[in-house]
Amino acid sequence: MAMSILLVVGGCASLPKDFDKPESYAFADTDDTALGKASRERRQDHPGQTGFHLLANGLDAFVARAILAQAAERSIDAQYYILHNDLTGRLFVDQLLKAADRGVRVRLLLDDLDVAGKDLALAAVDRHPNLEIRVFNPFARNVGRTSQFITRLGEVDRRMHSKSFSVDNQYAILGGRNIGDEYFEADPQLAFTDLDVVAMGSVAQLVSTAFDRYWNSELAYPIAVLVTPPADQEAEAARARLSKFAEAQAESDYLRALRDSELANALRNRAASYYWGTGEVVYDPPEKLLEERGESERYLTGQLGPYMREVDKELIIFSPYFVPGADGVAFLKAMRDRGVRVRILTNSLASNDASIVHAGYLKYRRALLRAGVELYELNKVLSAEQRKARKGLSGSSGASLHAKSFVLDRESVFIGSLNLDPRAVFFNTEIGVVAHSPEMAGLMGRVFDEQIDRVAFRLELAEDENGTEQILWHGAVDGEQEVFNHEPHASLWRRFWVHFLSIFPIESQL
Repeated sequence: MAMSILLVVGGCASLPKDFDKPESYAFADTDDTALGKASRERRQDHPGQTGFHLLANGLDAFVARAILAQAAERSIDAQYYILHNDLTGRLFVDQLLKAADRGVRVRLLLDDLDVAGKDLALAAVDRHPNLEIRVFNPFARNVGRTSQFITRLGEVDRRMHSKSFSVDNQYAILGGRNIGDEYFEADPQLAFTDLDVVAMGSVAQLVSTAFDRYWNSELAYPIAVLVTPPADQEAEAARARLSKFAEAQAESDYLRALRDSELANALRNRAASYYWGTGEVVYDPPEKLLEERGESERYLTGQLGPYMREVDKELIIFSPYFVPGADGVAFLKAMRDRGVRVRILTNSLASNDASIVHAGYLKYRRALLRAGVELYELNKVLSAEQRKARKGLSGSSGASLHAKSFVLDRESVFIGSLNLDPRAVFFNTEIGVVAHSPEMAGLMGRVFDEQIDRVAFRLELAEDENGTEQILWHGAVDGEQEVFNHEPHASLWRRFWVHFLSIFPIESQL
């Protein structure tokens, strides 16, 4: 009976039609802005190249967004999967509104999965004449979301996971971070290991082109057509509350930490450094969410294929959620067969709250190890409270490792939003940059070499005294090297649970 009711109710879901949605595009004439002049000055000694600045810690990642927003003169384009209503989420929106107050055109595109419960707050922000919010692939507002996961399966479970932040069509930030405390070191209980990159020049303009495709897509709905906008008085009151909140944070521990971050100090001393090279932006087209599952050269993974096939010596992969599938295992085995060293860092069961994703991953560990792939799992434990706070099947949050990056022959790197799992490959949309910079790629390779044994367990395929194949985990515990013959730091119940989940044919949804 309950299922019948859900089907009936869900079948009534409807989205607005025949509404006004003017197209808009990135400004091309921004060379005379402060950021345009700064970019041109930086690139004078590097003709034809792009400058890249790595954002390896959360404080710097927030500072970079705030500094760019404060420097904006013409436009800010922000595209995110998640925008939390927490400290950094509010500070982020406050920066967007302050830019809009100065006359900057602000376009904010959010995936609808995280917008639940925030409609009115976002609609109030949208009332600003210089700031517009659009929601990507929205749920209908006339019925509950739960029923739509049943009646609109194949539509609402396909999400815009892309993340980008562009200012004046001159600088852009790409990477794995959403907007929320756990991504910017503002949550003392849970900090992600993540990675973003700032890019200037031609790469930033390619990011703007990608953003425009999403902004003008048929799947992008103005929030004002989804919900009834609040009255002027309500919107003004909401803005006043936000401004008061932001002002109250001025002397908080977190704001002091931001002011003292490495990047903040480097900017004050005009010493921010860049790695130089060329770059290509790779991304899924927004139409991917409307198409049947299939492998396409137009998708991000298809665009990455040639770079991966050209790897000659070494491939390093950072992927929080790693479910390679049989085809992925075969691809990596072929790389090993032609002499490429393959090393992968992903989350351990103990550092991961997405048990269902880990269940998909563990089925491929032995095959990868047999092929000679070097597997590492993060040596970090999440408490039960931390898992509960970030619990979810989507794998979108909660894991200690959140960076998504590849190092290719220590010559090039990919940095973006792409997890190596079926959901990212086939169903969600993703974006990233392939940066051809041996200096930056070499640094990332060296950091992996120097830190991997300290921060991760190394997996080994061995035989016990009975000749039975088993996996061993080698890693440091309280400074001493230990060997485990089961998932380290994970309870017996949790180990049983993920093995039980691995029985079910759920891999396509991971």
